[in-house]
Amino acid sequence: MSNTYTVTTQTSWFTRIKNSVVGVLVGIILIIACVIGLFWNEGRAVQTARSLTEGAGIVVSVGADSVETANDGKLIHVSGTTTTTSTPTDSMFAISAPGIRLVRTAEMYQWTEKSESKTQDKLGGGQETVTTYTYSKEWSDEPNDSSNFKQPAGHENPPMEIRSQQFQVPDAKLGAFTLSDNVISMIGGEKVLPVTPDQAAAIDAAYQGNKRVTVAENRIYLGFNSTSPAIGDYRISYEIAPTGATSIIGKQQNGGFEPYQTEAGDALLMVSEGTVTADKMFEDAQTANTVITWILRLVGLIVMIIGFALIMAPLSVLAAVIPFLGRLVGMGTGIIAFVLGILLTSVTIAVAWFWYRPIVSIIVIAVGFAIAWGITRLGRNRQKAAGETTVAPAAPAA
Repeated sequence: MSNTYTVTTQTSWFTRIKNSVVGVLVGIILIIACVIGLFWNEGRAVQTARSLTEGAGIVVSVGADSVETANDGKLIHVSGTTTTTSTPTDSMFAISAPGIRLVRTAEMYQWTEKSESKTQDKLGGGQETVTTYTYSKEWSDEPNDSSNFKQPAGHENPPMEIRSQQFQVPDAKLGAFTLSDNVISMIGGEKVLPVTPDQAAAIDAAYQGNKRVTVAENRIYLGFNSTSPAIGDYRISYEIAPTGATSIIGKQQNGGFEPYQTEAGDALLMVSEGTVTADKMFEDAQTANTVITWILRLVGLIVMIIGFALIMAPLSVLAAVIPFLGRLVGMGTGIIAFVLGILLTSVTIAVAWFWYRPIVSIIVIAVGFAIAWGITRLGRNRQKAAGETTVAPAAPAA
């Protein structure tokens, strides 16, 4: 069976017009959603920044050796060593290690489908699209449903019966403080946990399946030959989040930590790997807030441009009766969509800034006008000075 499959489809000019009209409605919805989303993002960014500033001003750093009831309800910062009386274990393969969380990554060798399409405009406004589907065998930690393939025959995948999973300890402490499941789940720092050949016998005894078990390259391999995998074989690797130095900021409650509700609106609960000061944790959180804000702005801009492009798509479709003219119009509408997307995104962000930060916005506008006035005044003075030096006095009569 061939591992490539090609499909050619024809789209008439009238069908393209109908689709483009539907696209106009989609474009309008996208633009409205972007305006709302961008406005919300600016509000979210301001609220988070204010909440972090509020938290940084009231946080109290305490020792991890004892829990002082006088700090109940306060926002506290604690650095210490995490401990647990439990051991995270994957009973399916008898794998365990000291730590906070054991992470199993299960990959199955399976068929994957990739497609590539090339579209060509035809005289009269129609289009011809040639789509090539390519099939290859790859390791993947997500199941590929081969029944949805364009050509499933010869590329069948078995069900993925073993999945990736996390095994977290039910109890842990940071010094004298008790950690809830929510806080434990926020502790990261996972490191590779090698699986060694001397564990193969125990793994084989625990495994209830019918595949051959071997250990290769620090992983469990389920299949006949690890160097020549077959469809349906598995390779399983592990990571462990170890106990160790951890820093937490949160509300002290019942000998543990809960989210602290700020007056600005956000609930603060932060966990960092290692011994990190409160100032550093808040600084990192502010930086992360800025990064997220800019990422969402960029996503909003891209979607906004797509929305305008969809609205103007009927113009290029109507002109596509002559392919060259359709491409020319499409290029022009693409540029217009890009410009309109930038303009509307900028205006939305500016209005949101004025809404959420009116004082800052007024100051920025005032400073901008002052700079513009100063530059204009300086330019006029230079022009005036230059005019005076170029006009020489008249010579006296002889």
